Amino acid sequence: MDNCIFCKIVAGELPSYKVYEDDKVLAFLDIKPVNPGHTLVVSKAHYQNLEEIPEDELIAITIVIKKLGKLLKDKLAIEGYNVCENNDSVADQEVPHLHFHVIPRHVGDGLRTWKHVDYQAGEAEDIIKKLQN
Repeated sequence: MDNCIFCKIVAGELPSYKVYEDDKVLAFLDIKPVNPGHTLVVSKAHYQNLEEIPEDELIAITIVIKKLGKLLKDKLAIEGYNVCENNDSVADQEVPHLHFHVIPRHVGDGLRTWKHVDYQAGEAEDIIKKLQN
């Protein structure tokens, strides 16, 4: 994709702090990290969202995320991490190239993931009916 910033990083046209690379996947530090070590994991091929990527390439990304999580724990002494994928612009996907955030976490770092709400009466049942039909 010509104007995709992540495709340009994959092609070496833009600089990045590479953490991991193989034939299908690239992982690099986010330039605006939530916490130090915040890493983006991308497919080297361009897919806009989760529905577009072939399953074998998604599996390759997942394997890299697992390796990266262990690396962050071992080398940066983090206590845990979040794995997040924002799918489409309404979900805050800023770059339309499928990517996963691996965000190091520490006790007291102040990061809140999302609010939790209760279902209204009958709402969960209505959703289940729609999803199962």
